[in-house]
Amino acid sequence: MQDDINKVLALEVKKEMADRYFGFRKLIEEDIQDYDDQVLASHIRLEQKIGFGLVRLYILLKDETLIHEFFQLAGLDQLIFYDPYMTESPTIRKRVFTGQRIRGLTRSGRFKNIFFDSYETLARDIEEYRDNMMKLSAERETIVEEIKLFHKKHDLGTMMDFLRGLDGEGVYTSGSMAGGILTRTGDKLEQKMKVEPPPPVDELLPKIPPIAPLSKISRQLKKVVDRAFRGHGKIDPKDFILP
Repeated sequence: MQDDINKVLALEVKKEMADRYFGFRKLIEEDIQDYDDQVLASHIRLEQKIGFGLVRLYILLKDETLIHEFFQLAGLDQLIFYDPYMTESPTIRKRVFTGQRIRGLTRSGRFKNIFFDSYETLARDIEEYRDNMMKLSAERETIVEEIKLFHKKHDLGTMMDFLRGLDGEGVYTSGSMAGGILTRTGDKLEQKMKVEPPPPVDELLPKIPPIAPLSKISRQLKKVVDRAFRGHGKIDPKDFILP
């Protein structure tokens, strides 16, 4: 009778330990999955917002020398989303300019306005991207702390030896050492079951510095834009939005 009671109690203890272990682990895994989903969403927004914004400016600037001058003025340290063929592709041009507002009375005015409007949109998109990077970084740090706490509270080696004790196997003794030696039977299992934190966000997404406020570089940038406009010949910004 006593053996039956002990077995029932042992089963209840095992179930409670398993529920706590896998319940806590599931919460962490859900947090990691949410982090991964947010990183993927950020990558998509990076391409669709910042990528499109930069390609739009590349097409307007057209000349690679002007593009490099623009990067220096804006404070960007490397060309991203750039390939020379993009500035000549009608398909890409139509895609990135679709929905853009064209304003101004003259061709040169419309060209300058769409360039500066695109620049300010890019600045906002980069700021939003950087804010999101900071949030993701903080979220990862929270996950790292959760994992540390999880492993601290759920030492599988100790848990396995405790469960062996419930089954009546006890601990091994060695020679005259009355206290015995606690065997680390769960060490290999612990390595297999170890929860690893996700990679840092700056290993998954590119770092992009903030670009200079338009108000600080407008005079220098206007000279670059004027040269770009002359380089396009008689083109009207309306022509960028092809039928």
